[in-house]
Formats: sequence, structure tokens, C-alpha cells
Amino acid sequence: MDRNKAQILWFDELTIKDVPLVGGKNASLGEMYRSLSKKNVAIPYGFAVTANAYREFLKFNKLDEKIAKVLKGLNTFNSTNLEKRGASIRQMIVEGKWPENLEKAICANYKKLAKHYKLSENHLDVAVRSSATAEDLPNASFAGQQESYLNITGETMLLEAVKKCFASLYNNRAISYRVDQKFSQTKMALSVAVQKMVRSDKGASGIMFSLDTDSGFKDVVLINAVFGLGENAVQGVVNPDEFIIFKPTLAKGKKAIVSKTLGEKALRMIYATEGSKPTKNINVPEKERNTFAITDEEALQLARWAVVIEKHYGKAMDMEWAFDGVTKKMFIVQARPETVQSQKSASQLSEYHIKKPKVSSIREGEAGQVLVTGVAVGSKVGVGPAHIIHDVRAIGEFKPGEVLVTEITDPDWEPAMKIASAIVTNSGGRTSHAAIVSRELGIPAVVGTKDATHKIKNGQMITVSDCEGEVGKIYAGQIPFEIKKWDLKKIPETKTHIMMNVGDPEQAYHLSFLPNAGVGLAREEFIITDYIKVHPQALLSFHNLKDKKVKAQIEEITKGYKDKTQFYVDKLAYGIGRIASAFYPKDVIVRMSDFKTNEYAGLLGGADFEPHEENPMIGWRGCARYYDPKFAEAFGLECLAIKKVRVEMGLDNVIIMFPMVRTIDEGKKVLELLAKHGLKRGQNGLKVYMMAEIPCNVILAEQFGKLFDGFSIGSNDLTQLTLGLDRDSKTVSHLFDERNDAVTTLIKELIHKAHACKPRVKVGICGQAPSDYPEFAEMLVKAGIDSISLNPDVVIKTILLVKKAERKYRR
Repeated sequence: MDRNKAQILWFDELTIKDVPLVGGKNASLGEMYRSLSKKNVAIPYGFAVTANAYREFLKFNKLDEKIAKVLKGLNTFNSTNLEKRGASIRQMIVEGKWPENLEKAICANYKKLAKHYKLSENHLDVAVRSSATAEDLPNASFAGQQESYLNITGETMLLEAVKKCFASLYNNRAISYRVDQKFSQTKMALSVAVQKMVRSDKGASGIMFSLDTDSGFKDVVLINAVFGLGENAVQGVVNPDEFIIFKPTLAKGKKAIVSKTLGEKALRMIYATEGSKPTKNINVPEKERNTFAITDEEALQLARWAVVIEKHYGKAMDMEWAFDGVTKKMFIVQARPETVQSQKSASQLSEYHIKKPKVSSIREGEAGQVLVTGVAVGSKVGVGPAHIIHDVRAIGEFKPGEVLVTEITDPDWEPAMKIASAIVTNSGGRTSHAAIVSRELGIPAVVGTKDATHKIKNGQMITVSDCEGEVGKIYAGQIPFEIKKWDLKKIPETKTHIMMNVGDPEQAYHLSFLPNAGVGLAREEFIITDYIKVHPQALLSFHNLKDKKVKAQIEEITKGYKDKTQFYVDKLAYGIGRIASAFYPKDVIVRMSDFKTNEYAGLLGGADFEPHEENPMIGWRGCARYYDPKFAEAFGLECLAIKKVRVEMGLDNVIIMFPMVRTIDEGKKVLELLAKHGLKRGQNGLKVYMMAEIPCNVILAEQFGKLFDGFSIGSNDLTQLTLGLDRDSKTVSHLFDERNDAVTTLIKELIHKAHACKPRVKVGICGQAPSDYPEFAEMLVKAGIDSISLNPDVVIKTILLVKKAERKYRR
């Protein structure tokens, strides 16, 4: 048999070179089945109805000339024009007759597949998927342009589904996409996969990428998971669970889940036992929604497979997976190259910065009010009038430059999406259709908002911001923003290590592309405030809380966790882990919690556990809390989180840093407490630093240097405590200046004493003064400081200042 003329080819007969015969999807399935099954990557078996069969079907029904005629005068920017022509072509194909030989071939091979699985043909359920011959090219992804049909059983349903797949080559979105990509409409052909169904209707399914889809960070695997069949994940119908797994430590055998987020998962797609459709959606019970669709071990197994698949293809991959709830086995059902982030230049960097008004100055309905939030897709900003559309048939009313606001999108929405300034949806996650297409189009999107179509008014001018972390925000009005562009090849290297202050874990992967020597300050406070929100003592004493309202709020925040303290440990660990993985193997210095009593009291349930202090700035904060019996157990939770990051995740680049070490004895106490929790300084390479923010830290630097591996100067606290002023007081704030001679004298003295220690102790600084004042940066360089850690927005500016100073002092 001449395989180039074959109507049917089985997966084990195909390789990636067979795209012209069976399309990108089927060629990839064949490649994986042949090459990766032996590496324990499970792929359901099946066969491809080839592009030859598609062409034979068109020729038999004399459709080629008819299709070309219908496409004359096509205008994809006119939705009515596009819809009318597309519907006409699809109808012609669906109404076409099967050539006898082709019909027999499909049915015979369906029976052969049933025999392979030891099933009667009436009980063999298959997935019937389209695979276009121009799919998954390096610079264009045709994924999702054509249809798939699930739970197809029997020859009659199969032949109908294959014909519908043929017709879907002329879906409105596929026609429009080919115009945009400058592909011929009639030269492209379609193959169809007939593949054994995985009973994920009784299990779970989802999408997986071998990089971070928003930032392009390549060292992670991103997994989205939902209950039931995979169409809900592909189309973004539900908000999925999300796992992020770090490849370098996964390769070392670590449990490398660095982030884990519970999704809503309100619907489950299952087999339909009655009616004309083979599948249907049902509601997921509340209790089940509050559990993850797959276990940690199943997520890790998927990640290992993603690494194997990526290595085999030599490029970042976009995969679909399914977990069989009957056999309890996992499968990869599709894999294609990722075509958005992998195409970007690593040396070109664009930073969007939105100029938000002060929160206290915003009134209801005024510009700057946050109308709704969701999952940010990308890191850009878009502005335009909101156009709320509930039905895809109304997209003809959509105008260029408007913001598309809707419940959910699918490929039929793409004619409107490609002229939008931004996209906002109620449903979907980071791998939903709206998210994937917006990345490809290069426009901002916020998905999974739940109620954007209700909170935003039609025609209202809005600003869609993705540049503030993973939480995307939609502001009322037109908020100004700026774009900074950098050619990283032109940024010089410095001997002084330039590090970053990073608080928000969700920005870490984006920030990792900036020139840096790691993270000089990762604050736990941001993670606790934004992700945990509850006072640790309220979690430790949850069953004894008397305030029913507070208990109910904590139950809602910690849903899915019977052990409330484990929620605290996990959330803190995932926040730290995400930052540490973004900069691995560079140092990431994590400062243990440094809330003041008034700040701790502001956490949910915190008022019951915090004393009132007249001046919290110099009160019960820092190390004084950790060994105090009233807080020691809460500090233990922080230690468990750090241990999870360093030991379980394998992120041994994390350095612990203590704030407010007031005395030598206090330093010894907290180090002993740390060791008691399994984090002994020097063991497994663990380094422990201290903040130098009190004059006594400088005076006794030689003694503190024997206890700790490094100092990090907290210039704000050092300035206020040296000058004897409260930096929060407006009355004396005009006296606050890090450049004061007393402050700079202490800084220079600390550097000198630390470097004279044996062994030499490192000294860094974390604060804005070096970027705000060129002379301050010059002073630090001249004094020989080891590192300067800054907010990300001034990193490049400070590198240039430091390089200039290094040339002057020949460092």
C-alpha cells in the first residue's frame, strides 16, 4: 500500500513528519504513541482518517468548485458576510454522501479498534477530533479552530461525527483565522482522529503547558484541572484548579509543586444517556468543588510527562490530558507546540506601569474605582468603552477599540476578539480560550471575573490592567499608564550585586526576566495579608473562637482545609516557593514576618490576640515575638512553611532573614528556635541573615557577625531609630532622610566591621535610597557594599548608577 494515498493510518504508523497526510494533531499523536509510550507516557490508541479521505469526499460530492464560489467576496470583518458563507459551506459538506469504499474503510477500522480494546463496536466510545494540515506551525496555532466530538459510539454516530469534523474546516473562526495568517482557504485539508475515549467523565481532565503561559518563564509546568470531560477546560467554561510545578527540582525527585490554587469547578461534563447530544453538563456539589480535581502525585506525574514530551520535541508544548475515573489511569490525549510565549525575544523587555489614583480619593463611580477583578492574562494595559455581548450572534455590532465583555468565548468570537482593545470574561482560567487567544493577539484580558457583565455598564469607559500581578483589575474610566522598553543586551553587568525586593509571588516570573542577582528581600507580610488574610493565632485557636461571623469568614477562606493551620503553612509555602523558583538557583532572602501589633490586629481574627501599643513601630515586633509563648506556636508555622519550600520543593536557594534582632541573646534564642523546627543554620546549606536596622546592630556588628551569615541594612528603620523619629508621623517626617551623616556613618561602619569578620560576612541593603539619590548609591559602592536590593521598577536605572560609581572607584 502506498501510505501517501492511504485513507486510514493508525497512530503507530505515524510520525511528526506526516503533517501533510494527517495534520498536526494526528501527526503528534502518532509521534508520541510510537516514541513516548516506551517512556511510560500513556496515549490512548486510535487511527487517523487522512487528508486523502477528506479530499476524496469533497471530490466525490463535487464540492471544490462550489466552496471556491461561495468564498468569493469574503469579508471576515463583516460578521454577517462571514457567517452566511461559512454556514453555506458547512451545510454542503454535512449533506454530502460517503463514497462507498471510504465508508467501509472507516467502519472496518472502528471495529478493529473495538477489538483492540476487547469491546463490541456498540460499546466502544471514541473521541473524534479534527486535525488540519496547517495546524501547530511554529508561528501559528490552528488549535481549537475545528471541532471535536466526544462519547461517539457505533458506526452511524462515527460517520456523522467525521463528516461534521470535515465541515468544521469552514467554521467562521477557522475561515477568519486563515485570512489573518494569510493561508489559502481551499488548499488546506483536514484529517480526523478516532481515538479511544478516556473515561474522564468519571474522573478529571485539563490542559497543561511546559512553561508559564503569561510570562513565558520556561522552568515550570502549568496544569489546569477540572472534573469531567475536557471540553470545559478547553473552552474555559469553568474556573479550574491550577498547579505550578518547578522542573529543575522535579528532576531531582522533589515534590516540586510551588503553587496550587483551588478553582470553582462548578460544572462537570459527563456522558449523556438520553437525548440527541452525546455529552451534557451537570452541577458539581459544593463539597466536591472544594476539593482538587487531581491529587498532588497525579499533578507531579503529569509534569514529569510534560518534561519528557518537551524534551522529545525540543520546544515548549501545549498538552491536553485526561484521568480515567474507572481505571484510575492518566493519559495524554493531545500535544502541540506552544506558539505565543516561545516566540518572544528574551532580550526585549516591555514594562507596563499604571498610574493609579490614591484609593482614599476615589468615590463610587469615579475614574479609578475597581469595578471587578479576575485572573490577569499577560502584563499589559488596555483602554476602551465596554461592549457587553451575551450572544455570539451579536458580534457584528462590535467596533474596533472596544473592550469585549462577555460570559465566555469560544473560537466563534474571534472576529470580534481580534479588533478588541481588551477582553473581559465572567468564566475561564489562564488556559481558557479567551486567555489563549488574547495572548496570541497581544492584547490584555481578565478572565474568571464571575460578574463582569453585571458590574460593568455597557458603553462605560474602562481600563483593563494586567500589570499588577496575577489579579487583573478593571478600573472605571481611562487611567493613564506608561510603557518602558528595554534592550537587555545593552544593560551592563556590575560587581555589586543588584537584587530585587519582591513581595507579590504572582509577579515573580515576570520579574525574573529583569537583570538581577536574586531577591534581596522577600517579605512574608504581603503573602500573609493578600493570600492568607487570617491571623495565625485565629487558625491555631479556631475551635475556640467566639465570634461566629469571624469563624464563618475563616471557613470560607480556608475551604478545602480541615486543618486550618495547614492552610497557613501551605499558602505561605506556595507564596515563598513561587518567588524562590522564579530566581532559582540565585539567592532568595526571605524575611520572617515583621508585622507590628496594629498590623497583625488588622488580620481576620487578629484583634483578639494583639495588645494595644502606643508606638507599635518600636513595640512587639520582629524577633521579640518569635520566642514569646503568646506567639511561638505561630512562628512555628512559618518555620514549617520554610521547611516545605527548602526540603519538600527542593528550593535550597532560600535564605532566612530575621528582622529586629535587638540583642545578642535574642539572636541566639531565635537561632535555637529555628534549629528546634528543623532549620539549623549551616545544615543542608542553610544560611541565616539578620536585618541591620538598629544602631546596636552596628555597634555590636562583630558579635552579631559570629551568629549570622549576612546583614541586610533596613535603611528606613535605621534612619528613624538613629534620628529618634517616627517615620509614620507627619509632624516630623520632614526630618527623615537616609542621607543624614549619622545614618551613612553607621552604614559605612557596618560594612567595614562585617567585612573584617572571619569568615567575612556579607552586607546588603534593601531600600529605595540608592535609586532615589545617585550620591547615596555612590556612597554604598565606595564603601564596598556587596548587594543592593530594590523595587523592580528602578532596577535598571540603579544598575546604570552603580556601574558609573564602580568605574569611578574602580571596583
